[in-house]
Order: sequence, then structure tokens, then C-alpha cells
Amino acid sequence: MFEPFVHLEASRNKETGGIGLGFAITRSIIHDHGGGIVTQNKPEGGLKVSISLPQAPAN
Repeated sequence: MFEPFVHLEASRNKETGGIGLGFAITRSIIHDHGGGIVTQNKPEGGLKVSISLPQAPAN
């Protein structure tokens, strides 16, 4: 899922479903800021995405 140009869902329309860069770019940005991203399938269907970022130091 986090690899560039990867589609996990074959039912997506190739003309309107994107090219598979969204999660790869998102993960890169989050990691560059010292954070993490975790995905989890929901029992009722769909995907849960959790993002964690470190707290910015107080000024």
C-alpha cells in the first residue's frame, strides 16, 4: 500500500482512481517529520489510518 504505483483494490476505475502515489507521499512526509502511520482494516469494511506526530517543542 505504501509502495509507489501500487493499487490494492482492483475495482478502482483506472481512469479516475489515481496512480498510487498518495500513501507513498503521505508516509514520506510523516516520516520526515518524525512521525508514523499505521493502517488497519475495519471489521465492517473500509480502512482505518492512524497518524502520529511528535509534539513540537515549546517556544
